[in-house]
Amino acid sequence: MNKKPQMQKKEDQVAQLQAWLQESAGVVLADYRGLTVAEDTQLRNELRKNEVGYKVAKNTLIKRAANNLEITELDSYLEGPTVLAYAADPIAASKILAKFAETHQALEIKAGLVEGKFVSSDEIKALAKMPSREVLLARFLGSIQSPLYAFARAIDAVREKLEAGEPAAPAEAAPAAAEAAPAAEEAAPAAE
Repeated sequence: MNKKPQMQKKEDQVAQLQAWLQESAGVVLADYRGLTVAEDTQLRNELRKNEVGYKVAKNTLIKRAANNLEITELDSYLEGPTVLAYAADPIAASKILAKFAETHQALEIKAGLVEGKFVSSDEIKALAKMPSREVLLARFLGSIQSPLYAFARAIDAVREKLEAGEPAAPAEAAPAAAEAAPAAEEAAPAAE
């Protein structure tokens, strides 16, 4: 028995929404009511430039797709017009929508998913303030490299002193300290 074309279309839409919810690392639901066509186009262009998908969908279809994945926390947020922004980067959609919402009061972030876990609008805004993955990696590498560069500069300074004919003070101080240590040990038992 063949399904009606309209029913098949809805099932296909639910399947596509379900795939986005399941495969995307970051999903944000927002209310776009009140945005002008120009503002919506500007938002879409910014999202597209950052490889973030953007889909206006019926709440019943989003709810059905989420419930198929046993995600029920989104149900109470599926009222009014809803747009779904999704991306492979868990923070990309949050950053763009939160930044856009700061200058366009009509856009209201409802809730979302990060790595399949529910997050509130406040958590999405907090995620948006985090540095990007690239910045975090650069900071991490910088913190690892900094001590290595300091060590390399110290070794280079010792090399330059030796080439200039100056004695290396730390090397001469080490034998004197080694001779002083046994003398201190001999004096300690005599005091008892």
